[in-house]
Amino acid sequence: MIRIRSGILLGALALAACNGIASSSAKGDDGSCVAGRAISPSPAGLDQTSLCVTSNGKVHAFTVEIARTSPQQARGLMFRNELADDKGMIFPFDETRMASFWMKNTFIPLDIIFVRTDGKIQNIAANTTPYSTDPVESTAPVAAVLELRGGLAAELGIKAGDTVRWTAK
Repeated sequence: MIRIRSGILLGALALAACNGIASSSAKGDDGSCVAGRAISPSPAGLDQTSLCVTSNGKVHAFTVEIARTSPQQARGLMFRNELADDKGMIFPFDETRMASFWMKNTFIPLDIIFVRTDGKIQNIAANTTPYSTDPVESTAPVAAVLELRGGLAAELGIKAGDTVRWTAK
């Protein structure tokens, strides 16, 4: 019986990790976006933070996993079956650089958003193709990359020049 329960628990934890369930939100008590809000680690074990994107006077709140290390950045959102509209992943870089990603082993389309040091969006690779090994690149050196569900940036009106705010603690 203990083995069966352990198996069920492990299965539930694995499912939660794939679904990106978090115990906190990027929204404050009044519903506003609070960049850098303390959020518990994700079920996948990554640190999380709140992130705000300001576009056309609207502020969009997200809870993002932080891919800090090379192995975390190499894995990214690979092998995930879904990504909620209020979730994402941020890839901060130690130094600005040209960034290039691919979608190998990524099951879902993503919007890959390239962010400059001033927090402005440089460019967006929208609705990238799952499993593709074609490079998805920034058009200039960037300080970070944000990944959201494919098509979400267009749905929310997020575009190049908009502002991304977050802090990694």
